[in-house]
Amino acid sequence: MPLRELTDISSLPALKPEFAMRRPAGLPDPLGHPPRILLLYGSLRERSFSRLAVEEAARLLTLFGAEIRIFDPSTLPLPDQVKGDDHPAVRELREHALWSEGQVWCSPERHGQITGVMKAQIDHLPLEMGGMRPTQGRTLAVMQVSGGSQSFNAVNTLRLLGRWMRMFTIPNQSSVAMAYKEFDEAGRMKPSSYYDRIVDVMEELVRFTVLLRPHAETLVDRYSERKQKQIVADPTTDMSAIAIAHQHRRSA
Repeated sequence: MPLRELTDISSLPALKPEFAMRRPAGLPDPLGHPPRILLLYGSLRERSFSRLAVEEAARLLTLFGAEIRIFDPSTLPLPDQVKGDDHPAVRELREHALWSEGQVWCSPERHGQITGVMKAQIDHLPLEMGGMRPTQGRTLAVMQVSGGSQSFNAVNTLRLLGRWMRMFTIPNQSSVAMAYKEFDEAGRMKPSSYYDRIVDVMEELVRFTVLLRPHAETLVDRYSERKQKQIVADPTTDMSAIAIAHQHRRSA
């Protein structure tokens, strides 16, 4: 099953809980269920630092009230390797993406870029799938781990991909330099400014997800798609028309 089980989900040894907000959104939430976050990582190594960083992020998201799923890409075929993408791991990845309201993408930086494992997962997520869109309108947090000095090549590429997939990428991001120094033998992240940044990013992701998810369909509503589907605009629900209605009333 391409989901990873998260161990020690409530163990946060690097966190100072007195400074953490258990429910960081602080916003009205008309949907009433926990934010649904899918996390993807970009390495198949046994000791994968991108996976370890994602697991730390997932524990924090759980603390902040989110429901999380971590996708395991170890059985995922290459794009176009299987005819019609008819593969259990591909189908499951897409189902989890449709379930999600926000996502976390974390890639190692390899040769100055994201890994093929990371790109393959994103390439398996179509912009449209049977009238449904597995990424459009969802929030996104981007992270990277590096073996050397701090770099932002991978997160910059992930931002570009998030924009292409019509996602709302949050302003904050995480880049962990010399990642092999930042995790103990048990795979847990040590206290550091790098860990604190991941806490910041996950807090921000929860806030943006709670803020945007009730309006996701409205925010990505497009003229070209309405035209293609022959959907006539309704002035009673058109946000632009509502916003300028008072101007028309004053000029009448």
